[in-house]
Amino acid sequence: MDRRAFIAVLSGGLLAAPLAAEAQRVRRVYRIGYLGTTPPTPVTLPLWEAFQEGLREGGYVEGQNLFIERRYSEGKPERFTDFASEFVRLQVDVIVVSSTPAAKAAKQATGTIPIVMVYVGDPVGSGLVASLARPGGNVTGLSSQAEQAGKQLQLLQEVAPGASRVAVIWDPSNPPHVRFFKDVEASGQTLRIEVRSHPVRTVDELEIAFAAIERERATAFLPFDSQVAFVNRRRLIEFAARNRLPAVYGVRAYADEGG
Repeated sequence: MDRRAFIAVLSGGLLAAPLAAEAQRVRRVYRIGYLGTTPPTPVTLPLWEAFQEGLREGGYVEGQNLFIERRYSEGKPERFTDFASEFVRLQVDVIVVSSTPAAKAAKQATGTIPIVMVYVGDPVGSGLVASLARPGGNVTGLSSQAEQAGKQLQLLQEVAPGASRVAVIWDPSNPPHVRFFKDVEASGQTLRIEVRSHPVRTVDELEIAFAAIERERATAFLPFDSQVAFVNRRRLIEFAARNRLPAVYGVRAYADEGG
């Protein structure tokens, strides 16, 4: 190669390099912050895969133009506050939340980053949105508000007609649970079923509830899904089986694992 040809090739390379660098800058990588309860299990993995498939259909592929920051409370909802603040510092493009405590922590942390709810019982009563028709603010997504806990009690009576004393495990600090428990109490009065309250906010309170349910000789079992309940769902299922208690669960994962 003569000197003139070498200079031409070198010049072409120098011109191409900034263009390639510019192309790299233009291709933006989006970042999602995900607040969940536990890492995917064999039961919940299909839900996570469906979430990723939906992203791919929209053109977002993890490892290419998408990065997902995953944080899990492991049954300790107080962790969500620090995780949400971390997402704000990381300047994620959107925060995806899988529960009411996660949604509340995210909303408290930011009023500008979009927050998408996957499973929230009562977004209006929890103060997350103004209304289902006009949510306003930076929170949107899916709600299980159509699910009525009172209906669960009716179904429980249908599968176990002899159930006269139902033990309800619920979390008084969770706003949807407050509304659900009122629904169950009202339904219990109509159906003439005694509803026994067993508040559970921590693992220690779960053990206390188990002891009280056995002592009161409950004839049926209705645990509301929560951070503590989901993480300890195997213990709930085994407790119901050991005490021969007909039970109704609000989330399929419990049934898939033997509930």
